[in-house]
Amino acid sequence: MPSLTLDRLSSMLTGRYAVEREIGQGGMATVYLADDLKHHRKVAIKVLRSDVGSILGADRFAREIQIAASLNHPHILPLYDSGACSDSNGDTETLLWFSMPFVSGGSLRQSLARQRQLSVDEAIRITVQVASALDYAHARGLIHRDIKPENILLHEGEAMVTDFGIALMVAREAEQRGSGERFTATGISLGTPQYMSPEQSAGERSLDARSDVYSLGCVLYEMLAGEPPYTGPSPQAIMAKRFTDVVPSIRRLRPTVPVAVEQALLKALATTPADRFATAADFVRALTSPPEQQSRPPSVAVLPFRNLSTDPENEFFADGITEDVIAQLSKIRSLKVISRTSVMPFKTREQSLREIGATLQVGTLLEGSVRRAGDRVRIVAQLIDAADDRHVWTETYDRQLNDIFAIQTDVALQIASALEAELSVDERTRIRRKPTHDVRAYQLYLKARHSYNRYTEEGFRTGIEYSRQAIAADPGFALAYAGVGLAYAELASGEGGVIIDPEVAFQEGKKAITKALELDSSLGEAHAVLALLRLVHDHDWAGSEREFRLALELNPGSADAYDHYSWLCAALERFDEALTLVRRAQELDPLAHRADLATTFLRAGRYQEALDEAIRCVEFDPYYARGHSTLGWAYMKNGMVEQGLAELERARDMAPVNTLFMAQLGQAYAMSGRTDDAKRILEKLEQMSKERYVSPYHFAYVHTGLGDADRAMDYLERAHRERAGSVFGIKGSFLFRSLHQHPRFRALLRKMNLD
Repeated sequence: MPSLTLDRLSSMLTGRYAVEREIGQGGMATVYLADDLKHHRKVAIKVLRSDVGSILGADRFAREIQIAASLNHPHILPLYDSGACSDSNGDTETLLWFSMPFVSGGSLRQSLARQRQLSVDEAIRITVQVASALDYAHARGLIHRDIKPENILLHEGEAMVTDFGIALMVAREAEQRGSGERFTATGISLGTPQYMSPEQSAGERSLDARSDVYSLGCVLYEMLAGEPPYTGPSPQAIMAKRFTDVVPSIRRLRPTVPVAVEQALLKALATTPADRFATAADFVRALTSPPEQQSRPPSVAVLPFRNLSTDPENEFFADGITEDVIAQLSKIRSLKVISRTSVMPFKTREQSLREIGATLQVGTLLEGSVRRAGDRVRIVAQLIDAADDRHVWTETYDRQLNDIFAIQTDVALQIASALEAELSVDERTRIRRKPTHDVRAYQLYLKARHSYNRYTEEGFRTGIEYSRQAIAADPGFALAYAGVGLAYAELASGEGGVIIDPEVAFQEGKKAITKALELDSSLGEAHAVLALLRLVHDHDWAGSEREFRLALELNPGSADAYDHYSWLCAALERFDEALTLVRRAQELDPLAHRADLATTFLRAGRYQEALDEAIRCVEFDPYYARGHSTLGWAYMKNGMVEQGLAELERARDMAPVNTLFMAQLGQAYAMSGRTDDAKRILEKLEQMSKERYVSPYHFAYVHTGLGDADRAMDYLERAHRERAGSVFGIKGSFLFRSLHQHPRFRALLRKMNLD
């Protein structure tokens, strides 16, 4: 049969529809936008694949489509018309089609591509509407069999289910003819693996309402988590997981999901139908029953405390109070606390408290002010319900400066009490522990941290100097040592923006962290830095993982620890775990780690998801160079070379001294055939290396792109000796895949205990 062009389809539907364009494709059909010439309205025409049509036949299709056409429900997309048509030139092959209203709002799939996750309220609202449609159809003996985001359209905010009965009629006919296996072999799916119930995956014929309930549970899970409960490289792998793996905890991925919703999801996604809800209505009742107070996980964002002191130099002191209160609260496992990176942009309070709460996805906000005069300090703190601006707790502290730790402890404990967050004895003990007894040392430490937070080489060096002064004032100040260790770890692993020899930085970092842990073995911040050093320098995978787990046990609210732990998992190609960890980091720090999530998708080979996430990252912060670099590779991996090069060039231009972005652009130039441009970047890197430290890892990027595997291996082996760049991640890196079978690459992996 000749290919189906728009002109040919219009010719076949002459007098009834004027076909404008294709608007979508699925496993069994292609959808077109058309004008209904009789009724003067826009319609969507779904044309079944010719092989599907040949199995159904025109007569069977006409009988079966009448069942779907009889459905009349506000959340079911109605069928306008259906038919069979063939060419007027005598072609005997017949196309089967049906028409529906054209929904301009698009599908739930398109909405998820833009947002990845929906709010809990929005996800449940859509689920309720889809469940209503399913219950109506189930009462009439019709099982959908293919509930998925593509088959849920959003019209003026309302969910509309489409394709009722299509999968069922195809499955029936395929079963009767014994052609089900042939169907699958030719690429026609009788359902969608990510959303199919276990019994449908197993090929059972007598499905009931509980199969659709399972599929709807998968859709709700994706709306909340950003992906279905089970994913994998092939339909077979996905279906195998469904029978062997437990459902990944939705609240581990997104702790703000109410406990009642998680419990309802687990029941809807039970492997055995008898363990599920009998009806979609039962599922809805479990989702929408008024939750118990304790089922709403308490959450708080500590907004930057205002500096009301006459001396603007005290700004560092107000910021320090903010960070220390965050650090104290982050020790409480039952409390979600937003990290510093995400709260600092709200220092000027340009948005309302309600808007800030919605952006950070928290139920409460702590705001306050600090006024310091000599040895006196006045701190006002107030905990506010983000939804209705109601004051939950307020306190004013007018104390001597040396009481500052008691104030911070009291604030943390009062917030935990007000939010009814459970505290263990160990958590309470850690919160009460003073970091130092020397107020002057503490002030120097605050100045150090203020410098570190600039994330520049100068800021790290200045911060290290302040920390050393704090240590001189109090040699037992473990946090100050931890600050030095973190600064050197950042300098050592800096991705092209700093010029320090990494080995020198690593050794200084290790020395400081060892001392910090000698002074306080329960310091979660120090264990997190030790874990990072064991990862990027020692390549001690098991030792690093032990330290990450201990760090998170001591400080469960550390977004950076989750993020760095995801680096380890990605380096070991444990990509599902890496994604879970980086998503948890993003939950705790909603405005950060976006590029890390996109990068992890790239490493996992999930290129479309990487592109979706990278686009969101750049939309959120158009001036983030790493975001543009990540977006560039996402475009490249999706075959959009020109767009990819443009984004990589933009990253290079935003950070012209950063050799990472420069080198990766060189690799991309080489991969796209622009070898002269790639060689010019190599020359530039070589010139820069005469004046400053340039990571050999970055030279390896360009040589890999040029196909010079031996020269690339020279630089990778040198990078390993120097512990330069991100050499710890070479096995999981998507940029060195072409070297994986090279004997020297395999030997390097063995040396790193990665093979």
